[in-house]
Amino acid sequence: MEDKVLNTNRQAAHNYFLLERYEAGLALTGTEVKSIRNGKANLKDAYATVQKGEAWLLNCHIGPYEFGNRQNHDPLRKRKLLLHRQELHRLTGKVEERGLTLIPTKLYLVKGRIKCEVALARGKKHHDKRETERRKMADREAQQAMKYRK
Repeated sequence: MEDKVLNTNRQAAHNYFLLERYEAGLALTGTEVKSIRNGKANLKDAYATVQKGEAWLLNCHIGPYEFGNRQNHDPLRKRKLLLHRQELHRLTGKVEERGLTLIPTKLYLVKGRIKCEVALARGKKHHDKRETERRKMADREAQQAMKYRK
């Protein structure tokens, strides 16, 4: 069964070197789930932290559900990431020691449950971004040359 991608963070690959990826569940309310399924989530400025042995997704904007009543959710609230204890310990060590950050890269459905892919990332400098852009252009030109050669 194919996973259905609900939202991606395209800026993440541009601004960071994505080193390792982890699949995490999300502790959400009912109106948040409905709103994400309607495509009202934004991961652009989101990041994750590990505090007191728990992982949290911060600054992820999930728009209010249009048919929600007064119990509708706060769009920018902290959301708990559900990870295994070993993964949390590994992430805690890497984030504290090496100065890496946790960046959410996409939200997707797996068997009716919303999952978040979190990547361990190191920030790119301006010259790194230019080098990545150059490499992409070279690959694109090579692909086009191969296509027209056939």
